[in-house]
Amino acid sequence: MEIVYVCGRLIFSLASNVYQKKLSHHGLHPFYIVACTYFILSLLAAPFLGVVEVGHLTNSFWVNVSLASLFDVAGWMFLVLSLSKTDLSVFGPLNAYKVIVSMLLAVLFLNEVPSAQGFIGVLIIVIGSFFLMPPACTHQARSLFGLFLDKGVQARFLSIILFSVGTVFLKKSVGDGGVLETMIFWSLIGLPLILIGNYFFLPHHIQHEIKATKPHLHTIALIGVMVFLMQYLTLLLLANMLVAYALALFQLGMVLQVFIGYQVFNEKNIGRKLLASLVMMFGSVLVLMN
Repeated sequence: MEIVYVCGRLIFSLASNVYQKKLSHHGLHPFYIVACTYFILSLLAAPFLGVVEVGHLTNSFWVNVSLASLFDVAGWMFLVLSLSKTDLSVFGPLNAYKVIVSMLLAVLFLNEVPSAQGFIGVLIIVIGSFFLMPPACTHQARSLFGLFLDKGVQARFLSIILFSVGTVFLKKSVGDGGVLETMIFWSLIGLPLILIGNYFFLPHHIQHEIKATKPHLHTIALIGVMVFLMQYLTLLLLANMLVAYALALFQLGMVLQVFIGYQVFNEKNIGRKLLASLVMMFGSVLVLMN
C-alpha cells in the first residue's frame, strides 16, 4: 500500500509545483500564492473538525503540530519563491538534498542512524549536483559554487532545510495525535501564519494581488486540493516509515520534473539535468535501501 501512497504523493506534488510556477509567471507573488493555497487547505480541513476529539489531544501534540506548521509555512514560501526563479528541471533534482538534511536531523532528534551505504548515497547526491549547471561551467568546484550562488537555488535549499525540520515535528505530531488530526490542525494553524507573513512582506501589494487572482481562481482551488492530498499521503507515509527513508522515496519523481520542465516550460540542457537527476536519484535509492 505504501507504494500507492508514494506514487500519489509524487503526482500531486509535481502537478502542484507546475501550477504554482505557472501562477508566478502570471505575476502573482510567491508568498501570496502560498496564502491562497493555505486558504483552500483550511476550507478542506475545517469540515473534519466534527470528527476529532480535541479534548483528547495532548500538549505534546499541540506543540509539535504548531512547530510543524511554522516551519512548513516558511518552507512553502521559499519553495514557491524558488519555483518562480529556477528551472523546474533544476528545482526537481535539488530535492535530493532533503535526504541529506533529513538524515542529519533524524540522527540528532530521532536516533535513526544510517549505515555506511547511506553516507555513500549522500556523497553521490552531491556529485550529481555538478551536472545541473550548463556545460560552459567545466570546472567542478566552480560549477557547484555557481549553482549555490543562484538566488532560486538558495531559496530551494532554505525550503529543504525548513521542510526537513518540519518533518521531524510532523512525525512526532502523527505519533501523538494521529494522521487526520495532524492534517486538520497543520492546515488550520498554517493559515494565520502565512497571512501574517504576507502582511509583513507584502504590505502594499495585497489589493493588487487579490485583483490579479480573479482569472486564476480555478487553478488556485486545484492547487489547494492537490497539496491537501499530497500532505495527507505524506503523513500516512511518515506514520509507518523512517523519516530519512520516506523522504528518499519522494526523490523518485525528480526525473519526471526534468521532463516536465522541458515539455511545459521549454527549459534547456535537459540531457545534463537528466543525468544529474539519475545520479542523485541513485544516491537517494542507496539511502533508501541501506
